[in-house]
Amino acid sequence: MGETQLREPLDDRIAGSDGELHDDIVAALDSGEAEAVRGLAGALHVADLADLIEHLSHDQRRVLFASLGDDLDPELLSELHGPVLAEVLDLIGPRETAAALSQLDTDDAVYVLNEFDDEQQAEVLAELPADERATLQEGLSYPEDSAGRLMQPDVVAVPDFWTVGRLLEFLRNEAELPDRFFEIEIVDGERRPVGKLPLDRVLRSNADLPLGMIMEEAEHLIPVDMDQEEVAFLFQQYRLVSAAVVDREGRLAGVIMADDVADVIEEEVEEDAMLLGGVAETDIQESVWTTTRTRFAWLFVNLGTAFLASAVIGLFDAEIEKIVALAVLMPIVASMGGNAATQTLTVAVRTLATRELTSTNAKRVVLKEVLVGAINGLVFAAIVGAIGFAWFGNFDLGIVFGLAMIINMVAAALAGVLVPLTLERVGVDPAVASGVFVTTVTDVVGFFAFLGLASVILL
Repeated sequence: MGETQLREPLDDRIAGSDGELHDDIVAALDSGEAEAVRGLAGALHVADLADLIEHLSHDQRRVLFASLGDDLDPELLSELHGPVLAEVLDLIGPRETAAALSQLDTDDAVYVLNEFDDEQQAEVLAELPADERATLQEGLSYPEDSAGRLMQPDVVAVPDFWTVGRLLEFLRNEAELPDRFFEIEIVDGERRPVGKLPLDRVLRSNADLPLGMIMEEAEHLIPVDMDQEEVAFLFQQYRLVSAAVVDREGRLAGVIMADDVADVIEEEVEEDAMLLGGVAETDIQESVWTTTRTRFAWLFVNLGTAFLASAVIGLFDAEIEKIVALAVLMPIVASMGGNAATQTLTVAVRTLATRELTSTNAKRVVLKEVLVGAINGLVFAAIVGAIGFAWFGNFDLGIVFGLAMIINMVAAALAGVLVPLTLERVGVDPAVASGVFVTTVTDVVGFFAFLGLASVILL
């Protein structure tokens, strides 16, 4: 991204107490006042303008882009997401989109193209010069969410036998340098990375020193097909500013910058949070039919597990008929277990994503969660047992209520950590599938424990 002037956040100006700027922009859009739109929206930071665009209707977006015209900042495209970005292509056309992509860093241009379908990609690529088209097609050829998609192929790479003076002369005179870089990649005769050199060290070193004497040894080289989550972990773990990306032969293919990884971390956290609820980040921008279709599958699976829990209840229908209090109290057992499991599951999925939970400490974490569940179960057993006795005047019912609470709280703790661990072991994203399995465990165990104990102790 290019340098931009700091401005007050859009939330303070648009979504503030009076929302005056928001109202002014919308009013100008609705009335088609191009000059007013340019004056109000054209001065916004591209990130704030992107937020604004995602709040607007299709007609308002059409007026906005028509009003901005040539004043449109190409960086805006890299700030938009999903269906909104695809809609922008229709609004400004393939030729204008291609012109904007030509001014973006390659990784940002690849990101924008990836949001389009195959037909839209072909239309935009056809408008680009052959060399730029080839570069972007190469970026698109890498697996989605891989290092190859994140990397910037334009990189400053020089041999280790150069001196500091020669490097400085090269940097002053070379016209095809990246817009931003913080480290120089040092390569051998076959363009394999052998080290890197921070710019501050270059500026502090004598001009006659060979680069090989002052460079840092090449570490944390990233294969082009490494998953972006792995890349983000390396940057977090080793506090990297940038990292070289290598192809299958070990040759330098590009470089990934820390700001690109920051976007990945935010994206992965949001994605996991959304997937735990069976929704997507772009749901608010999708059509009614698309959102309904994507949520249906998740709800259908939950329907199946709900019938499983109901089947467990059906096994004890005679007991429920005899003691109505069982029907009153059993949802409490399942609900408490579900909430406890959600707490454990949230921690487990997060620590798996950040690699704080691994096979090395899994047993200790499982034991800890079981102890937490047992302690909470005992405390709440005393509370609900007393409530059950006071409510229905039946001491044995209070005992059943309390014991079932202990059993389900322990089961919830176990399921909350073991389910995501197991799913990750078999190659399934824990954020996607854990919730439905954990809910099933707490419902089935909660109902079975409560009704089973009631049938033994009360009847």
